[in-house]
Amino acid sequence: MIQLRSRRCTFIEWPDVAEPRVLAVTTNPRCPLPVAQERLLIVDSPADLDVGRPRSFPAVAFRYMPSGPVNLPGVVLDPDLHYLGEGDVVRVNPAKTEVAVLFRRRARYNGLLVTERCNSFCLMCSQPPRQIDDGYLVNDILRTIELMPRETPAFGITGGEPTLAGEGFFSIVRHARNYLPDTELHVLTNGRRFADAELAQRLAAQKHPGLRLGIPLYSDQPDRHDFVVQARGAYDETLKGLLNLGAHGVRIELRVVVHRHTFERLPKLAEFIARNLPFVEHVALMGLELTGFAKVNLDDLWIDPYHYQQQLADAVSILRKACVPVFVFNHQLCVVPESVRPFCVASISDWKNDYLPECSGCSARTECGGFFSTGVSLAKHSDFIRPLLPAPDAVAG
Repeated sequence: MIQLRSRRCTFIEWPDVAEPRVLAVTTNPRCPLPVAQERLLIVDSPADLDVGRPRSFPAVAFRYMPSGPVNLPGVVLDPDLHYLGEGDVVRVNPAKTEVAVLFRRRARYNGLLVTERCNSFCLMCSQPPRQIDDGYLVNDILRTIELMPRETPAFGITGGEPTLAGEGFFSIVRHARNYLPDTELHVLTNGRRFADAELAQRLAAQKHPGLRLGIPLYSDQPDRHDFVVQARGAYDETLKGLLNLGAHGVRIELRVVVHRHTFERLPKLAEFIARNLPFVEHVALMGLELTGFAKVNLDDLWIDPYHYQQQLADAVSILRKACVPVFVFNHQLCVVPESVRPFCVASISDWKNDYLPECSGCSARTECGGFFSTGVSLAKHSDFIRPLLPAPDAVAG
């Protein structure tokens, strides 16, 4: 998932009191006037500007430092942002001399950060929570939704815990429904606040046709789940939330991150889900992203995926037999059983996806999820990574 990424840039001729602005990107200097007023024009140099139109844009971004005066607010992009193109959305913040990427039109999937605050403290959280005042993010997201192309297939909102934004959370859902009614909206939430039945009913009443919640459940045992999320009573709240949401027909994806504290009871958890939560849309069994708290707690969390092959295969089999759709995310194909490979999804976002030298020549590389390039994932990985070779008959053919 794409999340907010910021880069320091060089600002030219911006007023000292300029407020941050959320703008869509264009590379067309002749962009029509009404549209140009909400666009950040990106060009290589001032020579690429249409001399009669530069002030139609609120600002111009240059890929390279201009040699002469610009005569309008400008920013020189960090080289890491040179990929920005038509239809992307950014926040330009002169006070912090940074440009943050909020939406990439060409990305498979985008996630918008609602808040860094959270009511859980998960051992493996890739976005460690901070108790800060970040309410401005809601307005940024509302504006981003307005600027997204109408044909956007899907995007997500994440945190922290998005529901802690209160009314802002519901504003985002309504805005997405009104501006992007044909776009899937995937909300990553721990689900705990939906133990309040009125909150679940209110979310269902938004009638967003493409809304789906991704909610984690880490064990069939309350104490184990509460330990993983570091919040007493979280298991009971999560289950109540799931049942309340299910009763109102809200679509749910159950998410299970597999690590040393969750792998042993994967089959038991699969049985629990099949018996008690058959209304979930699907179950995602997920490998660790070794960044954030997962990096700090690595010694406590890490288990080579090769060593929980049996538990993973059993869990997939149980859910399949119960007609509960199941997918396996963030796992390399060479370290999962052959019976599990058809359920594996190449789920790592393109901007943080990488492969090891051992992956060269692998016949399944295009289908494999590879590795996270964030954190220590490329340094700490299974000891059993190897290229999968084509079957002899396929080679002969």
